[in-house]
Amino acid sequence: MRRFGRGAIDEVAARCRGNKRDNLFFLKLALARRFSHPVDDAAYLFGGLTMRIFPIIAVIAITVAAQNSVAQEVLETGDYKVRVTRLVEGLNHPWGLAFLPDGRMLVTERRGQLRIIENGKLLSVPIEGIPVATEHGQGGLLDVALHPKYSENGWIYWSYSAVDAAGLHGTELARGKLGGTKSSPRMTDVQILFKMQPKYSEPHHFGSRIVFDRQGFLFLTLGDRGDSPAKGSAQRAQQLNVHAGKSIRLHDDGRVPADNPFVKTPGALPEIFTLGNRNMQGAALHPETGRVWAHEHGPQGGDEINVLSAGLNYGWPVITYGANYGSGTKIGEGTEKAGMVQPLLYWVPSIAPSGMVFYSGKNFPKWKGNLFVGALAKQLLMRVTTAGEKVVAQERLFEGKLGRIRDVREGPDGNLYLLTDSAKGELIRLEPVK
Repeated sequence: MRRFGRGAIDEVAARCRGNKRDNLFFLKLALARRFSHPVDDAAYLFGGLTMRIFPIIAVIAITVAAQNSVAQEVLETGDYKVRVTRLVEGLNHPWGLAFLPDGRMLVTERRGQLRIIENGKLLSVPIEGIPVATEHGQGGLLDVALHPKYSENGWIYWSYSAVDAAGLHGTELARGKLGGTKSSPRMTDVQILFKMQPKYSEPHHFGSRIVFDRQGFLFLTLGDRGDSPAKGSAQRAQQLNVHAGKSIRLHDDGRVPADNPFVKTPGALPEIFTLGNRNMQGAALHPETGRVWAHEHGPQGGDEINVLSAGLNYGWPVITYGANYGSGTKIGEGTEKAGMVQPLLYWVPSIAPSGMVFYSGKNFPKWKGNLFVGALAKQLLMRVTTAGEKVVAQERLFEGKLGRIRDVREGPDGNLYLLTDSAKGELIRLEPVK
């Protein structure tokens, strides 16, 4: 195997300067020079990477992708001028986003396709080999997340709605490993880890987001599958013998933790972690406490942010700050009841929240620790400032300018990334104007 020393790296790098086609190669060589590490030609000329520089290559690949962007604008916030770059267009109702350590991105499309974005371009061929995700109303292929130890085990997780033999629909969770080739990517070692029980006919409220906590437990947020709030305490979200209207907690391989709160409760499904949740489409791990925060859609008003705690009842539909659609009439027993949790934050009127992340990067230092929530109905990004588990301020960003925001993530480069919900959805990058 021929090896590149530092002298050869310098020579090739000099020849590559100014040649856009060779920019990524040049950057890889520069990295090798930075680490004074000989590089074999197979590893770099054909894209092989060592784990030593995986995170840095991820940042560089995202940076190089900016050369392919076609639309930019600058928008102002209270703290920053923000450059908005539309990196990818033409996504079909994109739902979830994950960053691979080699710089590629995974994007789910609700219609059931898991796509790869590489160097700022959407690959034409979707990933094969995943279980069929049925697009049924709000259902379809939903969230995607990497295992916290992805670099060691290669596991990728995704949630989706599936139909059973009776034609009923419910949320499921699967995992697999990305294999195949660039022209024919395929998910291998696929395992279905969870199936909502029972399934239902309604086309609404599937959830869902996937979050791993610091102990490696997997949280999956669900919805009540559109059950009528008029049922009160008999509604699905209040019943422990069904998964609808709950969050669930699993080991990374789908096993039920022995300390789940309802494991020993007669008639209760052991996966359940919380109950009384209407439709949770955003969840994130708090950077200091390590607790899982989640938001859920209210009906007409009453969207909520909550901290998920084992065995607690978040009230839907017995208590809510929302009202019945159209009529605006009261739902349930009011806004408070003993034994039911009050939200940290609620919105009236609704913003229709979807996706959220705590910002921990360096590019927006004034926003470090802030919570960012996407909004569908209000077409905005909500910035929430907290002190511990108290909300102290909110700022509405980019209202009406970017479209329906389905997901928000922090990239390995310290920028924020958004997915917009549309038949021609976009992947958008937000970065400060220097």
